[in-house]
Amino acid sequence: MKSSSADRLKFLVLAIILVACLCWARLFFIQVVQASYYREKGDQQYLRPSVGIFDRGSILAQKIDGSTFALAGLKTAYLITANPKLITNASSTCAQLSQILVLDQTECLNKLTKTNDSYEELATKVDGDKAEAIKRLGIKGLTIYKQKLRSYPFGTVASHLIGLISYKGDDLIGRYGLERQYEKILSRRAETSFANFFVEIFSGLSNNLTGSEQVANAQGDIVTTIEPVVQKYFESELLKAREEWGGTQIGGLIIDPKTGEIIALSAWPNFDPGGKQTDIAALGNPLVEGVHELGSIFKPLTLAAALDAGVIHEDTTYDDTGCVTLNTRTICNFDDKARHLVPVQEILNQSLNVGATFVAQKLGIERFRAYFNAYGFNEKTGVDLPNEATNLTKNLNSPRMVDYATAAFGQGIAVTPISLVRAQAVLANGGYLITPHVVKEIDYQSKLVQKIESKIGRQVLKKETSEEISRMLSKVVDTVMPRVKLEHYSIAAKTGTAQIPDPATGKYSEDRFLHSFFGYFPAYDPRFLIFIFMTDPKATFSTQTLTTPFVNTSRFLLNYYQVPPDR
Repeated sequence: MKSSSADRLKFLVLAIILVACLCWARLFFIQVVQASYYREKGDQQYLRPSVGIFDRGSILAQKIDGSTFALAGLKTAYLITANPKLITNASSTCAQLSQILVLDQTECLNKLTKTNDSYEELATKVDGDKAEAIKRLGIKGLTIYKQKLRSYPFGTVASHLIGLISYKGDDLIGRYGLERQYEKILSRRAETSFANFFVEIFSGLSNNLTGSEQVANAQGDIVTTIEPVVQKYFESELLKAREEWGGTQIGGLIIDPKTGEIIALSAWPNFDPGGKQTDIAALGNPLVEGVHELGSIFKPLTLAAALDAGVIHEDTTYDDTGCVTLNTRTICNFDDKARHLVPVQEILNQSLNVGATFVAQKLGIERFRAYFNAYGFNEKTGVDLPNEATNLTKNLNSPRMVDYATAAFGQGIAVTPISLVRAQAVLANGGYLITPHVVKEIDYQSKLVQKIESKIGRQVLKKETSEEISRMLSKVVDTVMPRVKLEHYSIAAKTGTAQIPDPATGKYSEDRFLHSFFGYFPAYDPRFLIFIFMTDPKATFSTQTLTTPFVNTSRFLLNYYQVPPDR
């Protein structure tokens, strides 16, 4: 009898505890998880009742001091409507409104004289001051509704990274960039149910334990790896270079070669994510979605592969004849001149195509293919941005040595810039493949935080090879790039100038070029890798067009991040 009473008492206590926990969870759900939703519900006197409240997660950038900025968020605006049945003087109403808003008088009068209509929209996206001024007019029949709109505070800055939203039927969804890539996270479906709250909590715990990157069907904000101050500075440098040299396209990115975190990414032509889009071609991200023959910045990859395979060494020499014929095709240096007996270092110093051909021959077809596939050119990088293009690397399956020779100096092989940067990071970071990424954290509405860990992939080069090629690239800067050289910092860098194929003739243009420039620093323990490209500038060599933005950005980064000198 006593045992039965004790059991009932235990059950009652457990029931009370369970009810208390459920009440606490419900309060937490309402006051914290769904706080913004219920604030909006409480503001119904400002909201148009027939339309749901627009809501969407934020895309955030974080400065090095920890403060965050919204690259994409929400802003409040107002919708001005009229009930023509209640408007006593349409002409006077339109005249008064025109003192505050930009209105077409004829269109306004047409709307306000529809006496059989009870609802007409007169203006949308009206700011708060103007809405308040209209309210003070006290015109019977006018109604002001609060709106929530997508906001891009920095305008065109990082537009290719952010993307935009547009209508699909009656729904606004992400179309480009992170808006599209993280649509399921950023979108706000109907009010999250209380049951889904628990599902999200336990899904989050499970995913934290398993290392999964996203909580299934959860919603939240994303925090990017982008540093907003660096992003704005980098963009300004690229735009100044384009304005000076008149290229049809320019783009670049700054990445941590050890972790794959992209610190800045920019391309021009760009667009305003919050404006009306008139140039659809500008919406694609050329760093991820475009493939290009990027020229001589491939040469360090070729030399690194040969050094790693042991078929050449830093002190290896070769006879540079100026031109060489393979499989009936003649390959020449950019100036057709012979250098005769030179060390392989001169392949980088003077950007010698015949030297790159020599190294490709020393590697042989099978090893060349194996190394370039190991660099990741036969696969996508996995960057967390949409529409990543597939590299055009069929030459790496050719039986002809000439196809590997041209690939050795970046012609006849077309890759995405993000793919090339991933391969170049191997040279800098000790020989490992990275996964480039632009999101480092997802803040779910449930208050769970999911950290996106940097993924280190397979080892492509030995650590000693990475150090050796970094030393050779530093010599390039110290020997032939006086404008790039810094007294107290080692910089490893290489330029590229590639002829652009003419689609009409199938041949390379004689007067149109693609310029590229990449470098990392400090060379032996790099914090940053910068890549820049420009198509069809009004100059022949990339040292003319891209040195200034590279040098200025390098100095800015070293100062901004207070990187200690290594010399």
